[in-house]
Formats: sequence, C-alpha cells, structure tokens
Amino acid sequence: MGLFEILQPPGWERPSGYSNGVLVTGRQVFVAGQIGWDPRTGRFASDGLAGQAGQALRNVVAVLACAGAGPEHVVRLTWYLTSRAEYLAQLTEIGAAYREVMGRHFPAMTAVEVAALVEERAKVEIEATAVLP
Repeated sequence: MGLFEILQPPGWERPSGYSNGVLVTGRQVFVAGQIGWDPRTGRFASDGLAGQAGQALRNVVAVLACAGAGPEHVVRLTWYLTSRAEYLAQLTEIGAAYREVMGRHFPAMTAVEVAALVEERAKVEIEATAVLP
C-alpha cells in the first residue's frame, strides 16, 4: 500500500466521482469548512453553486498548501449544500469545477443538504481531511 488505498467491496458497483472508503498511512491534515468567497476580501465572485464550489475547493487547496499537501493528499471531503435540487441540476458544472481544482482524484465524499450556512450568500461549505506520508 502507498499513501492510501481505495476500498471497493467485492461485487459493489464502482461509484462515480468519489470512493466508498480510503485506507491511509501518514500525518493527517484537517481543513475547516471553506466557502466560495475570496478569503482576502470576504466577497463572493459568484452566486451560482458551481462557481462557489470551485472557489471553496480552491480555498481548501490553499489551506492544504500550508501543510505541504495538495489535492492528491485529500482522503475525505464533506460538502454541506443549501439546495439538493440546485446541486443535482448543476452536477455537470460542479464536476467540471471539481476536476479543474482537484483533478481526477476522487476521495471518500459525503454531501449533505442543510437549511442554511452561517454566511448568508454561501451555497456550499466544504471540509477536507488529507494525509501526508
């Protein structure tokens, strides 16, 4: 096993865009929930979910960089969404934004619809766990 191993139970259909589980070895990095704003100004560049998701992921990657980590070290993402319907309607755009930032690295992932986020304009908050060798 390298840094991580994807866990795929025998006979299960392979998931699309995420992994069912990940076995890891190494130092852990925990990234607090990041939203889709410019963290320097507190301004949102987009009111669209896909645009906010892309920025939230860029913010996650910026925090990871402080630990010498990158998208390839992420083993788990949790997405908190204010609209399941908007998420499903924008899956193609969200997928493109994801691949632009994270590449074709698909860790264990959970998406949860919530009533609201603390920042009123935020449509998504993403937290991450990464592991470094």
